[in-house]
Order: sequence, then structure tokens, then C-alpha cells
Amino acid sequence: MEISTPLTDDVIEQLHAGDRVTISGIIYVGRDAAHKRMIAALEGGDPLPFDPQGQVIYYMGPSPAKPDAPIGSAGPTTSYRMDPYAPRLMEVGLKGMIGKGGRSPSVREAMQKYKAVYFAAIGGAAVLIARSIKEAKVIAYDDLGAEALRRLKVQGFPAVVVNDIHGGDAYEAGQKRYRRA
Repeated sequence: MEISTPLTDDVIEQLHAGDRVTISGIIYVGRDAAHKRMIAALEGGDPLPFDPQGQVIYYMGPSPAKPDAPIGSAGPTTSYRMDPYAPRLMEVGLKGMIGKGGRSPSVREAMQKYKAVYFAAIGGAAVLIARSIKEAKVIAYDDLGAEALRRLKVQGFPAVVVNDIHGGDAYEAGQKRYRRA
């Protein structure tokens, strides 16, 4: 399924755990340190560096770009490190997250409450993922280096729905499917 950002509730309602998607449009990149600063901004009553309404954030720290490339390797990082921050960002409008690994029960509950979805990007495919990134620009927290907040323009970014608003979890379903008695 091809989807475009910003995500709408109508699109999110159609997504189910295990669905393969390609994402086109604008997505944002941020990891632990950037998330901590965004939450501090919200708690201080300050605006975020981008409008989170309908947006997707990718948990990734890129490698340096080669000449004539917008970004270097762009593989996902482990998502649970952002779990303390994710529900608050969903509360203010974030609709999608991309990373690898499972999410906490509180994050999965927030996805259902705020109609958001969690996608997995394939670990080990960082060079291939980078091919879907057409533009990359640091928009905030430049002092964080690889963990700076970035705005990416993507086309055909490959991902799999892990957690949906219906309570589905592709990781749990996969484990049940292949578990030996």
C-alpha cells in the first residue's frame, strides 16, 4: 500500500499490523536527545521545531552523506528508547513512528487513543532505505550532530506496520505463527 504524509485518521484506520507500505512525502528524524528537547519545549509552553499534526518521525541517526547524496546510510534505531516521549508527541498530533523493535504497552495504548501507527524499517538495510530519501535538512538541535532533528523528503520509503490502532502487533502475531509447541 502506498501512503503519503501527512497521515490522516482515514488512512491510519485502514492500516493493519503486518501491512507492507511505502511512504512518500515529508517525515522527520529524531532520536533520544531530540525527543528529550521536544518534550522540554512542550512542557515549557514553547512550540516544537515542526508542526506535528499528521506527521511521522523516524528513529534514525544517519551516517555522513557522500558527495551528490542527500544522506548517508539511514537505518532505524531501537524504538523503545523513545517510549517515554512518544505518548506526549502523539497527544499533540504525531501520527506515525518508524523504527525497529517492540513498543511498550503505554505507547501501544497511546496509539489507539490518539490514532497513530508504528512502522518498522528493516534493520540492516540502511543503504537501501537511504535510496528513498530525496532531501535531508537539519531543522533543529544542530549541536546534537547525528541526533539533530531533520526533515526528510522521501519517496517510496519501505516499511511494515507493526502496531495499529486496532490493537494489532505484527511482532506478537509472527511469534505465535512460528512458535513450536
